[in-house]
Amino acid sequence: MANDVEFSFNTLSGTARRHIRVFQIHQFLDRFAMGLTVAVVALALTDRGMDLFQISLLFGVYSITTMAMELPFGGLADSIGRKPVFLTAVLASLISLALFLSANDFYVLALSFAFIGFGRALRSGTLDAWFVETFKANAPNVDVQPALAKAQSANAMGLAIGAVLGGILPDAFGSVVQRYGLSIYDVSYAASFAVMVGVLIYTMLAITEEPRPLNPNALKQGFANVPSVITQASRLALKHPTLSVLLAALAFFLMATNPVEVIWPTYAKPMLDQGYANTAIGALTACYFFSIAFGASLSPHISRIFKRRHAVTLSVIFACLAAVQVALAMQDGIVGFIGVFIVYSIALGASETPASSILHSCVEDRQRSTMLSLRSLIQQLGAALGLVLIGAMADVYSTPVAWIFGAGFLCMAAILIGVLAMRLGAMPE
Repeated sequence: MANDVEFSFNTLSGTARRHIRVFQIHQFLDRFAMGLTVAVVALALTDRGMDLFQISLLFGVYSITTMAMELPFGGLADSIGRKPVFLTAVLASLISLALFLSANDFYVLALSFAFIGFGRALRSGTLDAWFVETFKANAPNVDVQPALAKAQSANAMGLAIGAVLGGILPDAFGSVVQRYGLSIYDVSYAASFAVMVGVLIYTMLAITEEPRPLNPNALKQGFANVPSVITQASRLALKHPTLSVLLAALAFFLMATNPVEVIWPTYAKPMLDQGYANTAIGALTACYFFSIAFGASLSPHISRIFKRRHAVTLSVIFACLAAVQVALAMQDGIVGFIGVFIVYSIALGASETPASSILHSCVEDRQRSTMLSLRSLIQQLGAALGLVLIGAMADVYSTPVAWIFGAGFLCMAAILIGVLAMRLGAMPE
């Protein structure tokens, strides 16, 4: 792998610094719009008369749609450009929010969740690839990981602040909208719609990309070429041992951590006074995102400890996550749980950019979006499998037993990345 020079933000060219700031603002706004609904989505669905099984089905619609659309639209971004595909993703999000605000029927809500998945698939591998490619053009032979960390930090901060505000808005203005027969949670969804319109405008004005030739048959070809795209991406991964090992490790990583991220509110809530349990869960959700943002900001400093050997860094983080997940499962008091959960969230944030740095160093620009989509697809498959296995174990035994079992997958991920680090040797990635 090529040795990229570590940078200080102030030593970059003005163009490179502006590029990072533009993307940071973009990521913040986009995730802020999403964060406004994250904290209240289950409550909003319950308020619309959905039971837990129906809520699970709706999230299933989202996951299936995302996985079905990932690769066709990743390839489309490589073909016609990142910006037009992302703008389509924003439009899909706006349609989803409009459907949600207008419906109480399960099938209309399912369509709303399908549009969420559609938008997620369109987002995957679009502007991230644009950011990396443009950064490399503006700052050749400069390590992209600190720049990715800045973007990831803005991403998580947007989610965190959005989650806080999304929880406050129903309490502050819910009684007003109820007079018009609306749900108190519609306030958060309406705010998300307004911010998403802002994201659409900002993307159109601030994100610049050389136009690519428009092929009217690109979308049709995208779906028709899915088998060959999967084959080509898989061959690329198989031919590049680094990619193969990384993708396998990330699948194990999501198998272990996704069930924790989904199940933790049900585990923590009984520890709280029921008079303020929901408010506390909302605050802890925001704390989770803030902790991820903090972890992302720490990532370059952690990487320096290991001499910017990203595989070594990632292996150590995965091993630490396994230990912290076991510790989290052993907590039976809310104070201890919160403390360990914050450490766990920080480690999650710190893990993102080393993994991304390894992946981006292995692919060419023309393959970048497709490989990012393949990565997302594999991670979602790992997350879904983990939910089935660990969710079933939690139901039969207990949540702590299931989480401890899941920590074994993190150990496997740490071992795989450790083998990768040995293969790469002492060369910085």
